[in-house]
Formats: sequence, structure tokens, C-alpha cells
Amino acid sequence: MSSKKPRQRSGRRPSEDAPAERHRIPIPSREAVLEILRERARPVPRKHLMEALGLPSRKQQEAMDNRLRAMVRDGQIILNRGNDYCLLDRLDVIVGRVIGHRDGYGFVVPDDGGDDLYLSPRQMREVMHGDRVAVRVKGHDNRGRPEGSLVEVLERNTREVVGRYARESGVGFVVPDNPRVTHMVAIAPRRTAGAKPGEIVVAEIIEQPRKGAQPVGQITEVLGAADAPGIETETAIRAHDIPFRWPEAAVAEAEALGSRVLTADKQAREDLRSLPLVTIDGADAKDFDDAVFCERKGQGWRLLVAIADVSHYVAPASALDQEARERGTSVYFPRRVVPMLPESLSNGLCSLNPKVDRLCMVCEMHVDDAGRVTVSRFFEGLMRSHARLTYDEVAAAVVEGDAGARGRIGKLMSQLEHLFEVYRSLAAARRRRGAIDFDLPEVTFAFDRKGRIARVVPRHRNDAHRVIEECMIAANVEAARFLHKRRLPTLFRVHTGPEEEGLEDLAAFLAAYGVKMPRRDRLEPKHYSQIVDQVRGRPDESLIETVLLRSLSRAVYTPDCKGHFGLALDQYAHFTSPIRRYPDLMVHRAIRHALRGRGSGGFDYNKPEMERLGAHCSTTERRADDATREALDWLKCEFMQSKIGEEFDALVTGVMDFGLFVQIPELQIEGLVHVSSLGADYFRRDPVRRSLTGERSGQAWQLSDTVRVRVARVDLESRKIDFEPATPADETSGRRGKRRRKR
Repeated sequence: MSSKKPRQRSGRRPSEDAPAERHRIPIPSREAVLEILRERARPVPRKHLMEALGLPSRKQQEAMDNRLRAMVRDGQIILNRGNDYCLLDRLDVIVGRVIGHRDGYGFVVPDDGGDDLYLSPRQMREVMHGDRVAVRVKGHDNRGRPEGSLVEVLERNTREVVGRYARESGVGFVVPDNPRVTHMVAIAPRRTAGAKPGEIVVAEIIEQPRKGAQPVGQITEVLGAADAPGIETETAIRAHDIPFRWPEAAVAEAEALGSRVLTADKQAREDLRSLPLVTIDGADAKDFDDAVFCERKGQGWRLLVAIADVSHYVAPASALDQEARERGTSVYFPRRVVPMLPESLSNGLCSLNPKVDRLCMVCEMHVDDAGRVTVSRFFEGLMRSHARLTYDEVAAAVVEGDAGARGRIGKLMSQLEHLFEVYRSLAAARRRRGAIDFDLPEVTFAFDRKGRIARVVPRHRNDAHRVIEECMIAANVEAARFLHKRRLPTLFRVHTGPEEEGLEDLAAFLAAYGVKMPRRDRLEPKHYSQIVDQVRGRPDESLIETVLLRSLSRAVYTPDCKGHFGLALDQYAHFTSPIRRYPDLMVHRAIRHALRGRGSGGFDYNKPEMERLGAHCSTTERRADDATREALDWLKCEFMQSKIGEEFDALVTGVMDFGLFVQIPELQIEGLVHVSSLGADYFRRDPVRRSLTGERSGQAWQLSDTVRVRVARVDLESRKIDFEPATPADETSGRRGKRRRKR
């Protein structure tokens, strides 16, 4: 992969007021600013606002400017076109984030909830996907949706784009890879950095879009040819603005912590080093968040879940903390991990590596035979992992009874067997409360020495995965209960269940498969579980589970403890992965604050801060999911380029007026069979039965049918795969479709 020397990223967007201004230079609070604007009852120029706040010095004013920018960004105030500060509630505007659509229009998702506002393609010319804006409702579009009119752009989100460089009629431009960014970025001839047409590049935006003018940029990095090994990851990282370069201050802080636990840090902790705690992870894992131990105790079990004590090393408002907060989560690509913390911490000092001392935060639980946690406690511990085990070897030893695996594990076998015992009790309790247990197939990629895809490898969950999952869920529940009882502001993991507007479509879909959905006025997790049980083992099991999953709302982080629908739990938080998830780190900080007897006073965070942080962490999680999905789609297309002309058995997963979406189950690869390849006929779609039928031929297809297809085309740029029937259309067009079997 060829590359120019990358430019450093431009100014970063802190999630809160910068720590220098928050702690070193005393300045008035946000509430003081709001109070002045309320008293004046009119827009206030910057100069008059600084005078009213009593800030004569240049340094104080610069610090205050940072706070004002943060207040604008957070939607508390607005800077109008005359550069005066205004209260938003006096302007009758709605603040939210722009979500672009590949067809040119977009939506504004309001910060405070409510219906999304439609933005026409004309309005979208001035903004880009991810921008925060203030809009007014100007009416409704022809589909009845509330339509927004742009008032102000509060925050520009897109500072650079990644895409394909092109030239037409002597004019250069970059076509963004992210389909939600529909602006082409103009590139002047002297700002190409030597890029060649067709190469994947990074372009810095030097002029944002405005009325009548497209964005203008300059190429800062040439990533390489579209088929270069690893290009899919480099593209996804930049297309989704995932931070991947470490600030010097964060690196310096990490290096200063060293590689070993200091003697002083081991004091005043419960010493668990003699206890045979073990980690159980995937074979390729390098960051070990959690270790487990289980023993039989009376009529139940004593279960310990020890979690890496990241909060001991990453202090609030430190450079490491600011960077971890900005990243929000580690991002796992097939070829690369972009960690939330520097590797010296994520794979080193914080990771629960075997045979070395590590600091940990421990949840000790006593579980009865019914799978109920009867007693629990949290404490700060010192541990030494006795073994680094993998899911496959644990399953082979305990489930399959493999003599070789049992021999390698040796004396640890008894505690593993206890782990499986407590897992079975916890899993039984999970089934009784009706938690949903989707088990959708996944794939990963194997690469050759040149970095090319050698094969697609199915990835299956075994009982060892489920053991760790149940142990982590139990610890997460106890963390939520612990903090909720003490009323400390923290982040809960909240899942509110299905979106009401989608339930009617879901019921119609299920009815077409002979699956009855319960009454929709009181839909509970157990009803989803019953549907999953009904379709288990059917050829269309994966398809139905996927549709069920898509009908559910997305889980988010919020300081309001509203429960988790999918897990059928009233209280839930993320405690078990502080190396790779920032909300877990916040939960650890709150638990430590409580353990040290400080009560609710003196905690570094309040609820409004947690609300903003929850929204930020939910966004970074979605960003990571989108980026990894796009990288996987790229790799699937790259893999299928070498399969053009080959035939596969596929499952119909979608029926549209323009054709059939199909999936090759063993590869988890989807594509389109366009209606034009189905034969010389007029095809009609039945939206209830989800079927497509030829008027003349009677040839018919419906969801979950198995079809033999041939790979016709692969478009890497648009991530699209086209299939065609393996039997030529002129041979099938005269045949009647098979009688639909009853389901």
C-alpha cells in the first residue's frame, strides 16, 4: 500500500469543556451565562457578554470562548448570523444531528427526542452527515413528515472524508466512501498530493458546503489502490472519523505508568493471587478484561468475576481519559483493532495476563440452585491469572470430555466444571424470565501471507462462550443494583424493546410464515423467546431471527435506570469491559467512589453530564458498528470478485418490486437477483406473502425459498453483489412455479 506522509488531524472535539479551562483558569459557569441571557431578554454580543461576566483578561476570555463553544455544541445557546449569543428556547428552534441519506435528502434527529425532521436535498446542500444544526419546522412534506428549515449550523462534524479520487474534464474531486455523505469534494490541481485517479485518498475539508457551493478540500493522504490489502480497514476508520492517532500527552501518561504493578498500588486490597482465577477468551484475544472463579458453596455456588481495574490508572480529566472518552469504545476489524486505550495498557498493564500480578475490581456473588444471586459484594482486589484459556479448549475439555484438553487444563478442571454448573442454573433462570437468546450465524476471514482473503470461516458460539456471557450478565446486574441503590450518577445499559410503529409489519411478516405474534398491547421478552423457539431448526430460522432482531430498538447508555428488554431485566449496567468500553470505566469509578465511603457527595460527575456522556457513548458505539460492518461488506465483495461465474445455493431474504435479495448462508454474503434476470415476464409483488410472481409464467419466489444462483457482477465501490439464476431465464420463464407449501 502506497501512502504519503499523513497530516496530523486538526483540532479535536472534546466531549466536555477542555480540562485546562475547567480546572486551571477560573471562569463563570454555564448557568451564569444562561442567567445573563435570560436577564437581557435579547441576543447579546460577545463583547457585552464578557463584560457582564466580569472577564477583563484575554486568557479568561479565551477560556470562556471554549465554554461558549461547548454550550453552542451542546445546544444550550446559539450564535446567530450577527454573532450574538441567544437562548434557544426564545427562538422556537429544534436542535439535533443531521443523518444523511444516499439519495440526497436527510433527517434531523432532535437531541431531546421527538419526531425526526425531514431535510430536503436543497437544505442538505449546506450541511453534511453528522453536523449538529438548529432548524425550524416549516410544515410537512408530501408524505406527511415534519419538514425542517435550517437556521444555524452549530457544529461541523465532517473535517475530512475518505473516498475515491477522480478527474473529469480536468476537474478533480473526491467521491466520499460513506454513502451518507453525498457531497463531492472539489480538489484544486495543486492540492492532490500526487494522487492518481481511482486511488483511495483522505481529503481535508477546507471549505464547508454552503448555498450554491460544494465543499472544497485538499488531499492529505493517499491510502493506496482499491484492492490493496487492509484498504477496507483504513477506509472505514477514516470514513467514520474513528480516532486512531494517539496524542503525545496520552502516550506520555501511558508510558509513565510502566509495565508492572507497583508495590504501593497493591496495598489495601484483598489478595486473591492464590485463588485460581482464569481468563477464557477467543484464540486471537490480546486484551483480557475479565477473569472468573467458581466453587461449590452449600446449596449453591460462590462465583467471582474479577475485572481489570482500569479506573486505578486512568484518572478523570487526564489526557488518557480525554482520549478514551473521545473514542468511546475499541473497534475490532478483521485485520486490526483500534483500541480505546494505548496497547501498553490494553494489552499490558491493565490486561489480566497469566502469571503476573494485576489490579482488579471484583464482584463476588453467591448463586443458589435456582440461579438467583442471593448475596453480592464489590471490592478492590489483587489477582494473578492462573491460566489463559480459550473457548474452544474449555468446551473440548468440559463439554466433549476430550482427554488431551483435560490434561492440558489439569488441576483447573474442577473449577471449570463448577463454572458450567452455575452457568446452567443462571441460564435456566434466564429462560424462566423470558430473556431473548438470538444465536445468529457469523463469519470471519482467513488471509494468506500476502494479505489476500483465503477463505470465509463460519464462527460458532459454543457453551464456553455462554458460560462467560452468563457470568458477565450476572456481574453487570449486580453493578446496576449496587449503584442504583446508592443513587450515584452513572451510565446504565438500557433497552426499551420494540418500536411500536414496526410491530404491525412484524406481525404480517410472521403470519406469512405461520407464526402468530402475541397481542401487541403487552409485548414482552418472553413472547420473542417463544417465537425463537417455534422456528428453531427450520431452514428460515436465521431469516426470522434477523427480522425479529431488527424490530427491536437499539440499546443505549443513559443515567436513567429503565431496564433491558432483551435480557428481561429491570436493572442493567456495563461493568465487565473497562479496557474496551468507556461506560464500563464510568461504572467502575462510581463503584470505587461508593466503596471508599464517600456517599453521593463529592463525585466528579452529575446527571446532566452523564446524559451528555451517555449520548456520546451511544454514538461512538453506533459509529464502531457501522465502520466494522462496512469493512466486512468490502471484504465480502473483494472475496466474491474471484467467484464471478460460480454457482451457489442461496436463501431468498427480501422480495422487492425490482428483484430478490438472496443470501449464501454458509458465507453470510448477500446480493441482488434483479428482476430483469428472472425472465421475459411481468412480475408482481405480493406485500403480504412477500412473494414475486410472473404473470405469464407463474414462476414464483417468496421469502426463505432456496434458489440456485450464479455470481454475475461485483461492484466494490458501491459494495454490491449481483446474482442471476443459475438456470438461464429463457429456460425457466415457461415453467409454472411450485405449489407453495404450508408452513
